Amino acid sequence: MPESTQERRPVITPARVVIALCLIAPFVAMLWVGSYAKTDPALAGIPFFYWYQMLWVVISTALTMLAYKLWQHDQQGRKAGEGK
Repeated sequence: MPESTQERRPVITPARVVIALCLIAPFVAMLWVGSYAKTDPALAGIPFFYWYQMLWVVISTALTMLAYKLWQHDQQGRKAGEGK
């Protein structure tokens, strides 16, 4: 069969696994309420329940940026591989 009509299967690479973990981690952390549904330890008078969630806003941003950079790198590698 010509290459253009073949069904291309998705490729699972280590970079894509890391990307998936970076994007899934914040959901797991926030959905597992039992792990942070408490008041102690307080940070500057703010109960743990609140500052833990605020911390995950920053962590989620960093993980999303990392996932985006890894995705860009992965796509550049795939385009370079197609040109061969």
